[in-house]
Amino acid sequence: MNDDVPAGWTNDGQALVKLFDRGSFNGAIAFVNAVAAVANRLDHHPDIAISWKEVTIRTWSHDVNAITERDASLAREIDVL
Repeated sequence: MNDDVPAGWTNDGQALVKLFDRGSFNGAIAFVNAVAAVANRLDHHPDIAISWKEVTIRTWSHDVNAITERDASLAREIDVL
């Protein structure tokens, strides 16, 4: 992938990563469910960690063990949520 990392996301050398604050546990769960719908539609599934009101998303292409355009596309779609 080129160096186009979607705004607000970081490249930690292994994955694109972003922390989302959803204001409450219920907000975090609703957000995760929305992310799951996008991931299923794109057939590209990130790692998701929930800590009360915060959700951390990590995405990389497991099949090639690298960050690809699929990850950037997923990140941009998640940002729309």
